[in-house]
Amino acid sequence: MFDTLHEWFWWDRIWLPVNLTWADLEDRDGRVYAKASHLYVTVPYAFAFLLIRYLFERWIATPLAFSVGIKQKINLKAEDNPILEAYYTTQYRKPSQADIDGLSKKSSLSVRQVERWFRRRRSQDRPGVLKKFREASWRFVFYLFAFIGGTTALYDKEWFYDTQEVWMGFPKQSMLESQYWYYILELSFYGSLLFSVAFDVKRKDFQEQIIHHLATLVLLSFSWCVNYIRIGTLVMLVHDASDVLLESAKLFNYAKWEKTCQTLFVLFAIVFMVTRLIIFPFWLIHCTWVYPVHHYPAFFGYYFFNVMLVVLLCLHIFWAYLILCMIRKFMIGSLTRDERSDNEEEDEEDSSPTEDESEEQHKLGNGLAADEKEDKNGCFGCLSPPETICRSKTVY
Repeated sequence: MFDTLHEWFWWDRIWLPVNLTWADLEDRDGRVYAKASHLYVTVPYAFAFLLIRYLFERWIATPLAFSVGIKQKINLKAEDNPILEAYYTTQYRKPSQADIDGLSKKSSLSVRQVERWFRRRRSQDRPGVLKKFREASWRFVFYLFAFIGGTTALYDKEWFYDTQEVWMGFPKQSMLESQYWYYILELSFYGSLLFSVAFDVKRKDFQEQIIHHLATLVLLSFSWCVNYIRIGTLVMLVHDASDVLLESAKLFNYAKWEKTCQTLFVLFAIVFMVTRLIIFPFWLIHCTWVYPVHHYPAFFGYYFFNVMLVVLLCLHIFWAYLILCMIRKFMIGSLTRDERSDNEEEDEEDSSPTEDESEEQHKLGNGLAADEKEDKNGCFGCLSPPETICRSKTVY
């Protein structure tokens, strides 16, 4: 049965155009082709990325964060209470008033104490600025090197300037060593992002990010197997361009370099709109939708690949909408958080602690309460422009 499923899955008519078989993609005459078996190496490489990330965040990102004034956030710990903890983990993080009254009776605590317990418990799970800085640092470094490497690998290729060259001689296009490493490292990185999703900061667009990572992995894997490598490298380069600016804007935001952050955010918004909403659909999707049928009849893989590209385009439109919302708030001076992707599930009432909590926070000293209040504004809280500007602006 396994052999039957294997033969069906790798049926030539699903993956390749008519009159082509897998035998046509065997290495011969000095040509080297991508093989599905090459993708197995991305699994250990993904775990290697996790190890490198851990070392990078500990030995580079953390000292860098300390050097720009970012410190470890200290949250008040909620008292041990099995009844409230069971409700928190199995029911809701923000109980209704009726549930609070019931929990008050069960736990022999006052309503005010129950409310305070839930505030502190939610605060324990909320990631601090240091954690977000470390994550953004790691992504920034990878996207920067990926973009530089991709540009270096493609700048002298004819299909970089003329997308019709993507399909010239297809599928007998020999794979270059630079293409091999560009693909393998990108696949491994996105695989590591899926592996680390459990302990990364959970953002507002968490589900969209998961869909994006899965769609990217499927697209890259499919294009690798059917030798769509030329168009695949172009897609990766287009995506990495704006990601570099987004992560750098976050870093300067966490460090409270407001003017630099604002400038990078404007550049990010421009590059995002140009690359994801203009170049991606009107050059790359046009390239994969129109030109291939000039060389071979449409087949299942042709439709599958284009559908996955459209899925990515829909995600780009969703994020573009959030970016435009940020720009609108920026222009009227009311932007207090990142509408795009760095808005954790935070509780508005937490910014108004009770008298007891305020007193305990005051005892901690060193401006801790003020730091926590600033963090409620989310990733791009410092993007609110100065008053003078107000009166005269967010993937893969």
